[in-house]
Amino acid sequence: MELRYLSSFVAVAEELHFGRAARRLQMAQPPLSQQIRQLEKELGVQLFERSTRSVRLTSAGEAFLKPVRTVLEDIDIATRVAKAAGRGEYGRVRVGFAGASSHTTLPRLTRAVRAAHPGIELVMLGQTYANRAAARVADGTLDLGFVRLPLNRPGVEHRVIAEEELVCALPSDHPLARHERISVGDLAEEPFVSFPARTGSSLRDVTLETCEHNGFHPRIVQEAPDSYTILALVAMGVGVTLTLTSCTHIQQTGLVYRPLAGPPVVLQAALAWRTDNPSAALRSVLDVAADALPPPGSATAAGSRSDSRSGQGGGSGSD
Repeated sequence: MELRYLSSFVAVAEELHFGRAARRLQMAQPPLSQQIRQLEKELGVQLFERSTRSVRLTSAGEAFLKPVRTVLEDIDIATRVAKAAGRGEYGRVRVGFAGASSHTTLPRLTRAVRAAHPGIELVMLGQTYANRAAARVADGTLDLGFVRLPLNRPGVEHRVIAEEELVCALPSDHPLARHERISVGDLAEEPFVSFPARTGSSLRDVTLETCEHNGFHPRIVQEAPDSYTILALVAMGVGVTLTLTSCTHIQQTGLVYRPLAGPPVVLQAALAWRTDNPSAALRSVLDVAADALPPPGSATAAGSRSDSRSGQGGGSGSD
């Protein structure tokens, strides 16, 4: 059964006149009559009662009309959805992120995508740390990942969206809390709270590198899966931690943040995606992200920070 036969049937059923139906379909009447006869032959029923004066639907034709209209409407919807998906207006994009640092950037991106392309669904996959997000983008299980540089993955492209500095978080009654700046070397004997090992946390990696650069390996006494829990444990006096300026929006009783002495340790946050990802929806999200998450140092980025600043700093969305 051909779809054009169904379109012809609906036209004749609505016009109840083969000549008018043929003009509506922009075809000659004999081929139209032939299509209806072929359709009736395939169905094994008569759809129309024809006379020299009139055309009427049979009971079989009346029963057939409603489901045929539904089929044609569904095909029209499917066609429009496919074309919209080809233009990047419809589809699904899998996004990997983790960390309290996403409190600023992630809502900006999701709101902007929803406003520009309501037909695009962002599938948000949390607890995807930066290194793991990069690996999942590389293997194709994520379309877009919040990562931190350096990023060395063949076939993966990135765009920097934020710069963050390493700071120290410690209990408010800690002796070092009286200092305006904390020397990393002064933390050598302190217990640390950190992200779990082998989970892909770039912040844990940077913490280890920074401490080892200052001559010691941090003594990690407790691990936690997210910055909120880590900083809650610090506030309880379990230990100290190195965190990011983008996490300083987390304010708890008994918790203080202090900048580090010496040259700042700067981390660049970025969006990463495979260059050969064929998704038109992903391209649309990246276009939206270019405006919603401008690169650091641009006038747009400065405006976004001033609009959202309340002592928190920017956010990368992936620890």
